[in-house]
Amino acid sequence: QVQLVESGGGLVQPGGSLRLSCVVSGTIFSISNMGWYRQGPGSQRAFVADMSYGGNPAYADAVKGRFTITRDFAKNTVYLRMSLLKPEDTAVYFCNARGRMSPTTDFNDFWGQGTQVTVSS
Repeated sequence: QVQLVESGGGLVQPGGSLRLSCVVSGTIFSISNMGWYRQGPGSQRAFVADMSYGGNPAYADAVKGRFTITRDFAKNTVYLRMSLLKPEDTAVYFCNARGRMSPTTDFNDFWGQGTQVTVSS
């Protein structure tokens, strides 16, 4: 079974920094995009950042200039460094990977369980 496990969430003061990690384990043939989504209180899940198979990053407007995504392709791991954090960044952050189990199957989205990030003084 494919499993995504996030870590690094917690409580941080406004203006602070935090780094999230996500590792994919289990049998998977390949992963294309890998990144992060978040869901704040009373809100729907929204895109935050991801990195393509070719190493090209993409960011939501709300986090541009403050968040940085990196990816270790050999280890199937993705990181999200969050700086200059704001209270509105408070959310459950979910790791996402688009992968396929074999070269003849379609790509599907795989999700982690989520990790809580709370920005508060």
